[in-house]
Amino acid sequence: QVQLVESGGGLVQSGGSLELSCAASGFVFTDYVMHWYRERPGTPRELIASISSRGDDSYLHDSVKDRFTISRDNAKHMVYLRMSCLKPEDTAVYYCNRGRLNDWGRGTQVTVSS
Repeated sequence: QVQLVESGGGLVQSGGSLELSCAASGFVFTDYVMHWYRERPGTPRELIASISSRGDDSYLHDSVKDRFTISRDNAKHMVYLRMSCLKPEDTAVYYCNRGRLNDWGRGTQVTVSS
């Protein structure tokens, strides 16, 4: 059974930093590109970051480029999203995802106050 458990969200002031974690289980972790999505209030869930199965290539949406970093630890079956210079518009529920398939955790709420 595929499980994706996000953690690390919280309330932070504008300009602050957070690191989100995703614990993955129930599948061969190294077979999959992993992604982070976010769902901001009133908007569809959007892809913001991806990392290759070996962790040697990544993608970041323009809105988070230069502020966010995605990484993974294949030995621990973990994916991370390091977020810095946070803005109020980064307020969202953040989800990790495997392979752009329909497997979702509960997400973790990030709230950035101005």
